[in-house]
Amino acid sequence: MAKFVTFGEIMLRLKTPGHERFFQSPTFEATFGGGEANVAVALANYGLNAVFVTALPDNDIGECAIREVRGFGVDTTKIRRSGDRVGIYYLETGANQRASKVVYDRAASSICECGPGDFDWDEVFEDAKWFHITGITPALSQSAADLSLEAVRAAKERGVTVSCDFNFRGKLWKYGKAAPEVMNELVKYVDVGIANEEDCQKSLGISAGVHVESGELEIAKYEALSSKVLEVFPNMSTIAITLRESRSADINGWSACMRDKSGFYHSRKYEMTDIVDRVGGGDSFASALIYGLNAYEDRNDSLNFAVAASCLKHSISGDFNRVTVAEAEKLMGGDASGRVQR
Repeated sequence: MAKFVTFGEIMLRLKTPGHERFFQSPTFEATFGGGEANVAVALANYGLNAVFVTALPDNDIGECAIREVRGFGVDTTKIRRSGDRVGIYYLETGANQRASKVVYDRAASSICECGPGDFDWDEVFEDAKWFHITGITPALSQSAADLSLEAVRAAKERGVTVSCDFNFRGKLWKYGKAAPEVMNELVKYVDVGIANEEDCQKSLGISAGVHVESGELEIAKYEALSSKVLEVFPNMSTIAITLRESRSADINGWSACMRDKSGFYHSRKYEMTDIVDRVGGGDSFASALIYGLNAYEDRNDSLNFAVAASCLKHSISGDFNRVTVAEAEKLMGGDASGRVQR
């Protein structure tokens, strides 16, 4: 079976209970998560041969992270054991008009200290069909950025389709390079781009006058934005952009658009009025889009599957999207009743 490879950092996720503020009580919920690990888990849930590549320390916490991902059926045999620490992120879940907060503690983590030559890409990409990376790993350190560029080049040299979620993280770009300076070179090797409007603007420096502070979206501007991305990066065959209408921490409109060489597509929109956990929502869209582009001939179906699967993720606590193909297809088909299944 062809392999779907993801590469990036998995972190220890420490979340406050419920909607509490940091240290409102002396308790954190400890799980694991991270963009590329989240994608690998979801792909495995969809029945694909998912391989997660990262670096983790050879200690008990690193072993627990591997065990967690492996428990979903993800191939972890290509994980490098090096370095001294697992990155951490702290999450405070917002409510109503109070936004959620993320605090990173990932400096000098194992993946931050890796660089070119640390992974055997011939081995990693043996029998691989797809490679997924994000804009998060290149933001961690200069060596991680160099390694990310080496990875996408190696994938393209071997005929592997490359997808990238541009994922701008302003709190991470601290080593002296601006995001577009790094990402514009990396994206030259990308076939399928995934983003929101901020990612396009701040990771690539591409804008089409899109502003979402009001929570309302103008589809025509996203159509122009997607066209501009493919114009700037003619090597890219497809760009998908998520459309989040954020009315409060609990109430969002959720849809997406996509452009390829044959046209522009706009998905169905879902009104999410009681969000449980929106962290990992973009990763759930990316993973479902990868599945959809490989499972359906109709591009509209691919996009609508991705939006439905990621809509369901907002009802699940934790980074990982624990939904099945059947559940996403049921919602995609119009069954949004939420009735008890007996």
